[in-house]
Amino acid sequence: MSNQLQSNSKFQSIKGFYDILPEATPLWFKLEDTARRVLAQYGYKNIRMPLVEPTELYVRSVGEHTDIVEKEMYAWEDALNGDKLALRPEGTAGCVRAVVEHNLTYNGPQRLWYSGPMFRHENVQKGRQRQFHQIGVEAFGFDTPEVDAEQIVLLARLWRELGIQDVELQINSIGDAHERAEYRNVLIAYFEQHADLLDEDAKRRLHSNPLRILDTKNPRMQAMCEAAPKLIDCLGDETRAHFDGLCKRLTEAGVAFNINPRLVRGLDYYNRTVFEWVTTKLGAQGTIAGGGRYDALVERLGGTATPACGFGIGLERVFLLMQEYGVSALDTPDVYLVNVGTLAESASFAIAEQLRNANVEVVLHAGGGSFKSQMKKADRSQARYALILGDDEVNNQQVTLKPMQFETLHENKPAQVQCSVEDAIKLILASRT
Repeated sequence: MSNQLQSNSKFQSIKGFYDILPEATPLWFKLEDTARRVLAQYGYKNIRMPLVEPTELYVRSVGEHTDIVEKEMYAWEDALNGDKLALRPEGTAGCVRAVVEHNLTYNGPQRLWYSGPMFRHENVQKGRQRQFHQIGVEAFGFDTPEVDAEQIVLLARLWRELGIQDVELQINSIGDAHERAEYRNVLIAYFEQHADLLDEDAKRRLHSNPLRILDTKNPRMQAMCEAAPKLIDCLGDETRAHFDGLCKRLTEAGVAFNINPRLVRGLDYYNRTVFEWVTTKLGAQGTIAGGGRYDALVERLGGTATPACGFGIGLERVFLLMQEYGVSALDTPDVYLVNVGTLAESASFAIAEQLRNANVEVVLHAGGGSFKSQMKKADRSQARYALILGDDEVNNQQVTLKPMQFETLHENKPAQVQCSVEDAIKLILASRT
C-alpha cells in the first residue's frame, strides 16, 4: 500500500527552487534583453562558465569566514574521484578562474558579463531563493576610477530603461589590504569595549571578520555600529584620491549617491570601491545590485596581478521591482491561424510555414473544432490577427485576415479583408510600424 501511495504522489519543486511560468517570462525577456542591449552599449562581451566549480575556489576567493562558505554553499565530495565540488554561490570567482585559465587578458583589458543561476542554502523569503539568477559584470585590467564609475552609470541607465525609479546608490571605499588591516585592529578594540552589546554572530566574527559586524541587521547593535570608527578615515592618499575620483565622475554624470561608511559587502575579495543599489519597495531584501573592486583576486587565484572591478544584479529582485512599478511586457503572436474544413486543415500547415518564413509569428490551431470555438481560442491567444482558412478560401487561393487586438491600439480598427497570403503578409508586417 505504501509503495502504491508513493508511486501515485505528485512531485513538487524543492523549497527555494521554483518554476518561472509562461505568464512571467515576457517580463523576464524584457529584463534580460534590456540588460544585454545596455551591456553592449558599454562594450561588455558575454562569457559562460560552468555551474560547478572546485569548492576551494570559493574558500580562497569569497573567504573562509563568510556566510557563503560557512553556511550557504551547496558543496559535496564527488563519489567517483573524491573531488570537492560546489554549486556556484556567486559568479565572480568562476569568471576570474576562467580569465586566468584561458589567459584572457594577454592582449589587454577585458570587459565581460555572464548570466544564470546561483545557489545558496538560505532562509527562503520574498526576493531571496536558494536558486536565484544574476547578471554579473566584470572588467579586468583597469586601475583608475573611470571603470568603477562606468559600471555604476551603466546600472543607472539600466534602471531608467527598465522603468525602475527611486533606487538609491550607496558607495564607500574599504581601502586596500594594509589599510583594512590597520582599521581591523581599531575596530576589534572598539567592539571589545562594547562586548556586552555583541550578539552571538558578532562575537563569532570579532577576530575573524570584524568588518562584517558593521553590516548587522540586529536593531540592538545599530547605534553601537553607527558610532564605530569609520574605515574611510584610515585611507591613505592614493586610495582617497581614487575614491574622490569616483565621486567626481558620478557627479559629472548626474548620478546621485550617498556615502555609506558602514557599507562593506559580504565577500572578502573586495578592496577600495564598494557600492550597492537599494530600494525600499522590497522589504528586507532591498539590495538589487552591488559590487566593487577586487584588485588582488586574480593574483590570489593564480594569475598575474590584475586590477578588476565588477558587480552582480539580483534578477528576481529587479523583476519584483518591475512589477511594483507596473512595467509590462507582451508576448503575443502576430497571427492565430484558424482552419475549418478538410482542405483547410490540410493546407494550413504549409501556409503557417509560409508566414513564418516572412518573419510572422504564428500559432497554428490544431485538433479541429468548430469555427466559433477556434475564434474563441484566437481571442484568448491575444494574437493581433486571426487568419481564417476555410475550404472556400483554399479553392480561391485566398485567406481572410481579421483584426483582433486593435481597439486599444488604433483609433480606427482595420477592416477585415479577404486577400492572398502574400498580401496578408504585407498587411501584417506593415501594421507593426
